[in-house]
Amino acid sequence: MKNFTFYCPTQVEFGRDGVDRVGALTAAFGGRKVLVHYGGGSAVRSGLLDRVCRSLEQSGIAYVTLGGVKPNPRLSLIREGIALGRQEGVDFLLAVGGGSVIDSAKAIAYGLAMEGDVWDLYSKKAEAKACLPLGSVLTIAAAGSETSNSSVITNDGTGEKRGYNNDICRCRFAVMDPTLTYTLPAYQTASGCTDIMMHMLERYFHPGGTLSMAADGMTEALLRSMLVCSRKVLEQPEDYDTRAEIMWTGSLAHNDLLQCGNGMRGDWACHQLEHEMGGFYDVAHGAGLAAVWPAWARYVVDTDPARFASFARKVMGVTETEDKAAALAGIAAFEDHLRSLGMPVTVTELLGRRLEEQEILDLAHGCSFQGTRTIGTLRVLDEADIAEVYRRAL
Repeated sequence: MKNFTFYCPTQVEFGRDGVDRVGALTAAFGGRKVLVHYGGGSAVRSGLLDRVCRSLEQSGIAYVTLGGVKPNPRLSLIREGIALGRQEGVDFLLAVGGGSVIDSAKAIAYGLAMEGDVWDLYSKKAEAKACLPLGSVLTIAAAGSETSNSSVITNDGTGEKRGYNNDICRCRFAVMDPTLTYTLPAYQTASGCTDIMMHMLERYFHPGGTLSMAADGMTEALLRSMLVCSRKVLEQPEDYDTRAEIMWTGSLAHNDLLQCGNGMRGDWACHQLEHEMGGFYDVAHGAGLAAVWPAWARYVVDTDPARFASFARKVMGVTETEDKAAALAGIAAFEDHLRSLGMPVTVTELLGRRLEEQEILDLAHGCSFQGTRTIGTLRVLDEADIAEVYRRAL
């Protein structure tokens, strides 16, 4: 087992009606003037936003609101939020929504605590020194941003989708009520389940060495659980226990627990491949991951067939004894599972058309930061490799 540092300071309030404690939680963590950040009309139509604001009022906390967050949260709205926060003198951010809303709130919290342009953090030109405190009310089980140190936003001026990781942005608290996810459309639910599984797979497929049986065992068990729950939730969308399993697994998948002892990096090539597509084509994140994962897996499988075979046997139930055959069978079985959820398993299915060669080259050039970086750790991919994975994903 490798050395590691595990840090996850978020207080989780899990279960029904946790929304009514938002005011008390915000006050406990020092919030006095709050920017309530949310997405589209569902938070308003469902009455959730009113419940949140009423709880703040009952705790004597002033607030302003800013809605309009979209999937692949936009830098333009984040800059608007920073300006509003400065104008109103807010000292706390409260995200009401899914990963996109939480990531947008994190970016605003960074921006309010720094001089200069917040995009400099995401373009790796600066490091954050401070961040306003924030909390979250989770409405979509997917990104795990409620307990993670990560934030991903899209520069709508350039089409670049970039992430930034720093422990100072971790939510002070996360209210997680599975009933808030009951009315999600099936495609969005499936996309969220896919994102959760991909967060685990990015950590599972990493460079070899001394591996942690604890980390591997937890990952494999949670993946098996998600195989069951991701199908069941589409059949029974208001089954509380299934929604609860998915919501809690989403946090466990991305709070770094599952990589403790295996090295803290993971692979993350598929996320980088998807980020580039998400920035240009504005696709759902989980669906984009589903579209590139099978091609990536088959491209890199020879780097460590034993690792893929372990996934195949322990997660997908493959019985092949020879590692390479088991590995390929496991990849195919997981691809079939994604397809059964209604997820695209090729980029052509994702976009509804076949990419032109120049588009592939442009994506690869952007993903490699104009040829200045590689992605992945299980197998390091340069710009030419990235282009080839996109081609195989067609």
